[in-house]
Amino acid sequence: MSHSLIHPTALISPEARIAESVRIGPFTVIEGPCIIADDCEIAGHVLVKGRVTIARGSRIGWGSVIGADPQDLHFDPRTDSGVEIGENNTLREYVTIHRGSQAGGMTRIGKNNFLMTGVHLAHDVEMGDDNVLANNVLLAGHIRVGNQCFLGGGAAFHQFIHIGDYAISQGNAAISQDIPPYSMVYGNNQLAALNVIGLKRAGFSPDQRAEIKKAFRLLLLGSRTIALQEAAKKQWSDAAMRLIKAVENPSRKGIITRTTIL
Repeated sequence: MSHSLIHPTALISPEARIAESVRIGPFTVIEGPCIIADDCEIAGHVLVKGRVTIARGSRIGWGSVIGADPQDLHFDPRTDSGVEIGENNTLREYVTIHRGSQAGGMTRIGKNNFLMTGVHLAHDVEMGDDNVLANNVLLAGHIRVGNQCFLGGGAAFHQFIHIGDYAISQGNAAISQDIPPYSMVYGNNQLAALNVIGLKRAGFSPDQRAEIKKAFRLLLLGSRTIALQEAAKKQWSDAAMRLIKAVENPSRKGIITRTTIL
């Protein structure tokens, strides 16, 4: 390990495995059997605690806390759980990510995610790739986030829900049901529209977008039971099936729909 890349005020546990190219700022504490891969940068006043793995090229901002105990009154601190952070993630200042709540449980984020200042991921959250979470987004425990989502600043999300691929939430939204893939939501569980611009930017073809729009109108703007029966009568592309499967298999909280077409 090149000590020139670690500030002399940083405290590093002898259990930790730190790649030689990792930069660690002042007054940071790396506690326990953490693994930090090449080309990572850990800013000052950060706490990385316990069974935490941070993959290559990730950046952890000033004052962040990674691997702290879940905020669960029944949690046993002796539980063996942790956090896994994939490659090339950017976590800005004061991000907090708590470890899993059950033995062997992990809070996981994929690669190329951007978590802005003050984002909180509670225990057992699972996040995919290429997501952007604006300032002070709050994700409660056991939430599943897909890929290429944008969650607006100050939005809060209730435990156990699913957030589908290419979904967008307005800032300060309060969401306690699943967000369907490709959807835009706002306020208190309000479905706004299909994320048409996001689909174009993501490279979906005109035919794919037309089919997704057809599935969206069928499944989310009327009776779900009747819609699923109708959807089962025809063949759909993989892109549209992503939406159909989300409606067929919602979390325990149910999925956001709109019963009238605006």
